[in-house]
Amino acid sequence: MPEGPTIVILKEEAAAFDGRVVECVAGNSTQDIQRMRGRRIRAIRSWGKHFLLEFSGFSLRVHLMLYGSYRINERREAAPRLSLRFAGGDELNFYACSVKFIETPLDEVYDWSADVMNPHWDPKSARAKLKQMPQALAADALLDQNVFSGVGNIIKNEVLHRIRLHPESPVGALPPRKLGELIAQARDYSFDFYRWKKAYELKRHLQVHTKTHCPRDGARLSFRKHLGRYKRRAFFCPLCQRLYAPAADTAG
Repeated sequence: MPEGPTIVILKEEAAAFDGRVVECVAGNSTQDIQRMRGRRIRAIRSWGKHFLLEFSGFSLRVHLMLYGSYRINERREAAPRLSLRFAGGDELNFYACSVKFIETPLDEVYDWSADVMNPHWDPKSARAKLKQMPQALAADALLDQNVFSGVGNIIKNEVLHRIRLHPESPVGALPPRKLGELIAQARDYSFDFYRWKKAYELKRHLQVHTKTHCPRDGARLSFRKHLGRYKRRAFFCPLCQRLYAPAADTAG
């Protein structure tokens, strides 16, 4: 599944379509995509894993899901879910994705402070949200889009390894400093991911995701095919990633 940094790159690559009029619409989406024909794109935005095109009175949300992709000014052999075509032969094509219209102004729909790559990202708000979910596993907390919009499974695994934290540690068991590291690195690693992705070198920087041995201590990595609430793959080192346990209940 494309993660937040990939959608930011898409937003940047599609920036040339801002202000342009959609001349033709095609695709196998069941949505009323023809409503965009003849309409001008007012803004191009993103929130986490959502790519957003604003028109006057409504917006389009594209979610690439697990296997979605896009092409700008070129096409795949597969039928597009949505194809937007412009003057001069320019086009924006999306494949195997979810397409949805949003009728409400985007500023009323999205909490921009939850997007780890947005200029309005608010780490204090993230900490307050995490305080309300002490039983959540660290792995699940990172994948919660209401807290860390844009963080996906690769970022989750790499952040937890970077801060030496076991994915099954409950949020409420983390010392304040470790919780702060979790919050800070969710954003910092996302920007590292963004830079590496743009340079076509992301894979060589991965430390644990899809790997077999820890680069820090050489231990064989543990693997869980379905870990936590979201049942996503987990790669972690049993030696250097500490499992924090809740404090013992001494009541009674």
